[in-house]
Amino acid sequence: MLPLPSDALVSIKGVSIAGRSPGLAAGTVEAIVTLPTFKRPQLLLETLASLQAQKTARRFAVIVMENEAEARDGAKAALPLFERGEMPGLVIIAHERGNCSAYNAGWQTAMLQFPNFKYLLVIDDDEIAEPDWLERMCKAAETLRADIVGGPQVPVFAEPGHARWADHPVFAPPYGETGRVPALYSSGNLLVGRNVLTAMGPPFLDLRFNFMGGGDSDFLSRTAQRGFALGWCAEARVRETVPARRVEADWIRARSLRNGVISTLVEKKKRTGTPFAGAKVFLKSLALLAASPLRGAVRLARTGSPAIGLYPIYVALGRVLAEFGYANEQYRQPEKN
Repeated sequence: MLPLPSDALVSIKGVSIAGRSPGLAAGTVEAIVTLPTFKRPQLLLETLASLQAQKTARRFAVIVMENEAEARDGAKAALPLFERGEMPGLVIIAHERGNCSAYNAGWQTAMLQFPNFKYLLVIDDDEIAEPDWLERMCKAAETLRADIVGGPQVPVFAEPGHARWADHPVFAPPYGETGRVPALYSSGNLLVGRNVLTAMGPPFLDLRFNFMGGGDSDFLSRTAQRGFALGWCAEARVRETVPARRVEADWIRARSLRNGVISTLVEKKKRTGTPFAGAKVFLKSLALLAASPLRGAVRLARTGSPAIGLYPIYVALGRVLAEFGYANEQYRQPEKN
């Protein structure tokens, strides 16, 4: 266990500070990069190195959210960078396991510790930011007048032969050009304005999605409902490591079904309070399932990929299965994910 300094306890339940950079001028920080980690210390260090290489005049700080509260391998790997002052910011321990818990811990810590930041960015511990990433995301928010901006997660496959999977909907970015967009789905490469966090309030991500994923999709759906403007910056790329496990047929199938489950759950929340909401969502799911073979055949004809052709079928099936309590919690065992 890492010893905690005397000021370790934060006024957030289940969160403690493992360390911080010396002389951190929190009031001058314009952007916060939040970085959740779980049992990937080497990949975490690579992500941090890419943040150290950012080309920007903006003052930014990093919050690493360690979500493995026992061994804390990520925190142990990252702490020297912060304590030597090579990386400005904090390393915190999010004691409650789960994807959403880690994000909530980091975002709430940012609000508490950095009183004047304007932008909060998110990157995962299996991603590498390009040198202009942070500047491009912030600039896009300003030029597009967007409250939230997403960017592409470019897959980097473990084996060259796996590159053919790059166009599969599980890996491909939802948009190809910079501009305003109607919806965003992932927090893997994201900028959120402080104004959004203030309006939405904690807990930002719904803990019911903690081990399934989709808490980010739900949060983004709710922000769009509140009227916040969404944008996409095609030039602000991060490269995401894709292990060989994630191109196996059962993983692709499970992720596709999970995407369908999340779609149903998010839509049900969106329709809460409207007449016959549950029935309307279920009927829509049945209609999508009925149409999915045709949609799949169109995709197969266009791409020549059976896996891409099967995607809409699995998603539609996942939507229907969600009505009967099916939930694929792929993050329960993240080392196998």
